[in-house]
Formats: sequence, C-alpha cells, structure tokens
Amino acid sequence: MANGDPIEGQVLLIAGAKASVPAHNLAPLVDRVQAQIGPKLDEFRDRFELVFETEEACFFFVGHEQWAVIAHRVDMNDREMDAVRRAHNEQLLRVGRREDRRFEFDAALDIRDCIVIGKETV
Repeated sequence: MANGDPIEGQVLLIAGAKASVPAHNLAPLVDRVQAQIGPKLDEFRDRFELVFETEEACFFFVGHEQWAVIAHRVDMNDREMDAVRRAHNEQLLRVGRREDRRFEFDAALDIRDCIVIGKETV
C-alpha cells in the first residue's frame, strides 16, 4: 500500500479479473477513490459502522448506494465502479482470513458493501 492506497496488489488482480477490468486500469481508479474519500475519514467514522481498523486503513460497512455516490464524484462508469467496489470488498475478506473473521465478513457483505479508507495522505 502506497500513497494512502488501501488495496493490496493481489486483491487488485482478483477484483479486476472478476469485473473484467485489468489491474493496471483498476489501480488508478482505486487511487482516485482514495483521493476523494481519504480526506473524509472522520465523516465516515461518524456515519458508518467501523468494522475493522489497522494502522494503515479503516474498514467501514456501507449501503450499496454509497458506491454510486462515490462513482459519480470520481466520474467512474458502472463497470469501473463494480471493479473498485469488488476490490474494497475483497480487501475486507483478505483481512477476514488473517483475523479468522472471514465467515462474519462474508455474511455481512451479502447485505452491505465495504469501503476501505487508507490513513496515509495522498
């Protein structure tokens, strides 16, 4: 993770493949989203459920509609939005495997999405 980017490279590959967006195209999209939401970390803390936190990032559960709002703000089409959304959800599942919480996170993602916000500034 560099420049505040909260998504690991392997996760970008997986999410990009699932959404038919090459990882080299997905990385800049994730960066654009981070640049837009990174400064709003405190607002996210107030509005959404913080499900997990590391030194590098905060993981929030949000309604599905939140991704449409973000996509509009950073000018992403539906396929790009889906790829970035998948990357954020996959990052949460990866953390869930490490923390032995994958089942819990996977079940929650059936009804909500995850937004990961890097703590470093861009």
